[in-house]
Amino acid sequence: MFRVRVVDHPYAQAILTNLRDRRTSQIEFRKGLVRLGRVLGLEMVKEFDVEECEVETPLGVKAKGVRIKDLDKVVIVTVLRAAWPLTEGLVKIFYNAKQGVIVAKRVEERGMRNYEFNVEVAYVKVPEITQDTTVILTDVMVATGSTARVALREIVQRGRARRYFLASVIATPLALSKIRREVEELGVDLTVYVVAIDPDVNERGYIVPGLGDAGDRAFGS
Repeated sequence: MFRVRVVDHPYAQAILTNLRDRRTSQIEFRKGLVRLGRVLGLEMVKEFDVEECEVETPLGVKAKGVRIKDLDKVVIVTVLRAAWPLTEGLVKIFYNAKQGVIVAKRVEERGMRNYEFNVEVAYVKVPEITQDTTVILTDVMVATGSTARVALREIVQRGRARRYFLASVIATPLALSKIRREVEELGVDLTVYVVAIDPDVNERGYIVPGLGDAGDRAFGS
């Protein structure tokens, strides 16, 4: 099953606006990604089951409440390097999550717009994935969908999870259509969480209007 959730909360949209601004400094850009990671994490938590419980307050009074189930069964896989700040924010919510990384490089000379798998994977390290695991893949910009598709396939090859989330700031219709086809082929449950869907991808593979090169802007190179 494939779903897309656009987080249109005013706070998230205000952060996105600052990230789009070419005048935003490296430090503020990175901090913005961290903040959006927290926002995306809070939205994802809504999909987790909750159970009622009862606690005793410092006044010795019983109070009813809830606990969120399976927060200790989360694996966050980061597409390096740009998505690292986004993961930092997610970990503030999923504080018991195990973490993995995928190092992937876009091969731009093959053409960014039409080539299906213009990505070279250099390194994959993923914790154990079981049938009750929730996997969160973080990839800041999902322009053509090629990196996300390759990363998802690499993860699924290492174990089939209960469900998969893709956390991103901006995606395009082109990328989402390709990811949908990949999800259907793999037979997994994936929900994409984004803050915006931008309309186009330019010849270099950058989302338009987008953020520019998120990795360079976050890490100053």
